[in-house]
Amino acid sequence: MDMRNCRSCGKIFAYIGRPVCPTCHKKDEEDFKKVKEYLYDNPGASVVQISNDLEISVRKIKTYLREGRLEIIGDEGNMLLECEKCGKSIKTGRFCQECSEEIVKDIKSASNQMKKPVAEEGKKMGGAMRYLNRRD
Repeated sequence: MDMRNCRSCGKIFAYIGRPVCPTCHKKDEEDFKKVKEYLYDNPGASVVQISNDLEISVRKIKTYLREGRLEIIGDEGNMLLECEKCGKSIKTGRFCQECSEEIVKDIKSASNQMKKPVAEEGKKMGGAMRYLNRRD
């Protein structure tokens, strides 16, 4: 069992894929639900307004934006989120559309390069296998 310290509260917990303990995860989900409900009642509210009215940090709201759980509306550029690769203003997530497509292309290319040597090695051996008889 993998034990880690919670990124939020510092308590030790059994790691199951999230960097926070179950208690902090539950609190985070409750905060997100509050933000979501607030936005239904107040569409177009600013991050600062949401933060002040709900007493949820701007940092946490920005995390929801980075995770793609919220999106900034409006056509004008925002000053809150920037693409982590090129710096272009974005409305949600971590990367702009162009950089996302480039990253996917690079990953596919790297994956193909990794597969290539294995396939070539198999051709050299004729795809055959043999048993190595070693006596111990």
